[in-house]
Amino acid sequence: MKELQFVGQRKVLFAVTTLWLVALVWSGWHPYDRTTWWMEVAPVLISLPVLWISAARFPLTGLALGLIAVHGLILIVGGAYSYARVPIGFVVQDWLDLARNPYDRLGHFMQGFVPAIVLRELLIRLGGIAPGKLLSAIVLACCLAVSASYELIEFTAAMLLGQGADEFLGTQGDVWDTQWDMLMCLIGAAAALMGLSAVHDRQIGERSARSVDERP
Repeated sequence: MKELQFVGQRKVLFAVTTLWLVALVWSGWHPYDRTTWWMEVAPVLISLPVLWISAARFPLTGLALGLIAVHGLILIVGGAYSYARVPIGFVVQDWLDLARNPYDRLGHFMQGFVPAIVLRELLIRLGGIAPGKLLSAIVLACCLAVSASYELIEFTAAMLLGQGADEFLGTQGDVWDTQWDMLMCLIGAAAALMGLSAVHDRQIGERSARSVDERP
């Protein structure tokens, strides 16, 4: 049974890998700014080998893996154009009559939405924390910590690269961009917990039941 689970996980990972590699080739062929591209797609390049290495011992639920795949594509697209210049963002900007391209806001929303489910799964399955208010509070705090850490990375890039970091920062002239980024991350994490916890619990339960059946 365990071998069958790994085979299934491996098939999904192969599909995600193929999708990401195709997207990376397209994104990196002629990006708006090469340095920005490397910084934006770095999480994808780091996550992919981690997913493969951990697949056998700790296969993620389909929900978590699917969200990771979508988040990776959002990062790759942002790397191709820089977040302030993604074409679909301009479409939404015109449609909603916004003052700026909102793709960066989407990126930070997903920065909370996706890690919330991944962290939730790790805390339940490895940390033994039962679903409930405590779990949700820890997940929200961790997501905010991730967001704050990312803002510190952006700060470091700005200090080291000077004007060359403008495309990576994507502030679009907003002096409150850092605060908005962290707020969007918090909103994303809260939305994931409220909207997906029930589905996530069901998938974790099914995976735990299969693990019990495998015991001698």
